[in-house]
Amino acid sequence: MAGPLVPANPMMPYTYNVYEPVQPHWFYCKQVESKIVWLPFSILDSIRLEETFNSVQPDPESVIVCTDGGRYDVQLYDRTRTSVYWEEDPTEVRRCTWFYKGDTDSRFIPYSEDFSEKLEAEYKKAVTTNQWHRRLEFPSGETIVMHNPKVIVQFQPSAVADEWGTTQDGQTRPRVVKRGVDDDHDEVPDGEMPQVDHLVFMVHGIGPVCDLRFRSMVECVDDFRSVSLKLLNSHFRKARDDHVISRVEFLPVHWHTALHGDATGVDRRIKKITLPSTGRLRHFTNETLLDVLFYNSPTYCQTIMDTVAFEMNRLHTLFMQRNPDFKGRVSVAGHSLGSLILFDLLSNQKIGSPISAPIFNGNSAPNVKQVNSAPEVQAAEVSPVAAVEEEAKEEEEEETGSLSSVLEAIGLSEYLSIFENEKIDVESLLLCTVDDLKEMSIPLGPRKKLANFIKEKSAKQAARKALKEKSVEKEELKQTQAPVQTEPTPDPAINKLPVGRTMSSIHVDYNYFEIGTGQVSVIYHALDFEPVSFFALGSPIGMFLTVRGVEKIEESYQLPTCKGFFNIYHPLDPVAYRIEPMILPDIDLEPVLVPHHKGRKRLHLELKESLSRMGSDLKQGFISSLKSAWQTLNEFARAHTSSVQLHEQLAMVANQIKAEEEMQRGEEESKMLESPEPQKEEESRIKVGLLNGGNRIDYVLQEKPIESFNEYLFALQSHLCYWESEDTALLLLKEIYKSMNIQPDQLLH
Repeated sequence: MAGPLVPANPMMPYTYNVYEPVQPHWFYCKQVESKIVWLPFSILDSIRLEETFNSVQPDPESVIVCTDGGRYDVQLYDRTRTSVYWEEDPTEVRRCTWFYKGDTDSRFIPYSEDFSEKLEAEYKKAVTTNQWHRRLEFPSGETIVMHNPKVIVQFQPSAVADEWGTTQDGQTRPRVVKRGVDDDHDEVPDGEMPQVDHLVFMVHGIGPVCDLRFRSMVECVDDFRSVSLKLLNSHFRKARDDHVISRVEFLPVHWHTALHGDATGVDRRIKKITLPSTGRLRHFTNETLLDVLFYNSPTYCQTIMDTVAFEMNRLHTLFMQRNPDFKGRVSVAGHSLGSLILFDLLSNQKIGSPISAPIFNGNSAPNVKQVNSAPEVQAAEVSPVAAVEEEAKEEEEEETGSLSSVLEAIGLSEYLSIFENEKIDVESLLLCTVDDLKEMSIPLGPRKKLANFIKEKSAKQAARKALKEKSVEKEELKQTQAPVQTEPTPDPAINKLPVGRTMSSIHVDYNYFEIGTGQVSVIYHALDFEPVSFFALGSPIGMFLTVRGVEKIEESYQLPTCKGFFNIYHPLDPVAYRIEPMILPDIDLEPVLVPHHKGRKRLHLELKESLSRMGSDLKQGFISSLKSAWQTLNEFARAHTSSVQLHEQLAMVANQIKAEEEMQRGEEESKMLESPEPQKEEESRIKVGLLNGGNRIDYVLQEKPIESFNEYLFALQSHLCYWESEDTALLLLKEIYKSMNIQPDQLLH
């Protein structure tokens, strides 16, 4: 296995002769910021992989182990790690026992499994024979020197010739070699419990990257998940120790690839018309800022809406398949433009609607007849739709008829008895597959005829359905334009929120927006779940609603299937806008200050408040001392003179002091009203509509001390800060577990 032993410099003899096998730990390879790094699996995952590796498997090639909370699968035989919920290139997996680290390496890198086995065999020989200072020459060129159990180095000879034409054989600095994983220094995570309490889908904003380090949505959500796990350990420790809660799962929802992929061809067309100058800037614009314009285009808005709805339904179905014991609820979170996409999607959900029914601007197709409450308008509008349905029904009866007439028409009457024995009618025949016909012992020729008939019939039904939907759409469009032509003064309800509707005013709001410049007319698909809460991070929802012409959100409006709505933003975020002033425009209501995750305000904010209080105290003290001085002077003057002029002057000064004192008292009373605790009580009594169940909606994060020095410098960074924000993650966890009647521990700070 190794070359001849070469004695190294003599050192103190070691007496270790008890060999203990090394404990393997499993690692996976990952590309982090354009560098290939090896990261350890969590302790729980590594133990599970090792147990499966050591167990006797009947079919080792098909052994798959779930890791990372079920988000990745490891194929043990192939030594690969593949993602479950999103597309990602498979990465290499190793069962690691020996590691090395060079001068330029930031962390230890595992040797291959074969090389590690050779090193372990040599190490065992050295321990049992107590012969150290061993120099091992390997055929691959590595030279390992084992001075003692704690000091092992590797010399990597450089075969590259320098400028003089000579090679520096063995002159490079040796690498440090380590045996096994040290839990104290290698930062191995404990692992995630398999049980999930709550599922959160996170939708990204513009562009393919989500932060200033150009990381993908998957990496940013990984950070957010890691932060939430740490906060669960620190703020919900009692509930975790009592096994009342486990963890919250966060899954990313991608839509940018579907919009910019080859399917739409939009990138190819945009590239042809893009100017060649300032190439990087124009590429950045095409990748990011154009997403906002695409969202306001009916063609691409439909693509975005379809992608987000289908992707969330796909992820939900896959998650339920892999977690059959999951009993929790689901929430959604959106960053930047992603929050607007979710808001429009949730605004157009329908309570109790069929899962597969698409919703057209807030109304599912089967309920078109119930759109308008005016009887005469309703009768005029429904008749063309009814005519289309009647015509389609007559065509269907003409074409289909009974099963015997269908079989007779295609010359297969002799097989009628087979279908009657199986109790198959025309409707169930159209649902039969080729395999079903084969099971009924239908010969190949008739089977082909039947398959062709079913195919043609299905195509006709699909075309008929499309024609019906198109006619419904046209009728809705006419319906939207009719009130504008007949009514000189529009109804006041028209100027309200486009999605804030009751059953009697569903279509009125959308009439306004189909005529005006507002919400794009697209089909909104129903979700397979009803979210508990919707968290908007750095959201421009308020701005977009205002641009669409919304002056006020009705207090009675709420998202049809989602009771919770939280608008969370950083105070320096240039993309974020408030929501509460659109609900209560006459009340000057400050946003809720999100508490620091360590249970206090940030130091620089406390310092600001202390300085303002200090200035107020100094002013009050000065006025009090001035008042006492004039009172003393007044008493002295009264005792020593009876001059009327002096009395008048003193009275004038006393009145000035009194007026100043009253002004000061008025300022104190106003400050008392604005002080944090009374304000909190006052704000808690204010009901901010039903959008968040009557609770507050706008939540502002506390800026960091360095951010307060230059607001413009940190503006862009503040828009991307939410993924690593402990305060944001803690707010989400509090609200999620609050819906489960679980409160965080009381922190002692």
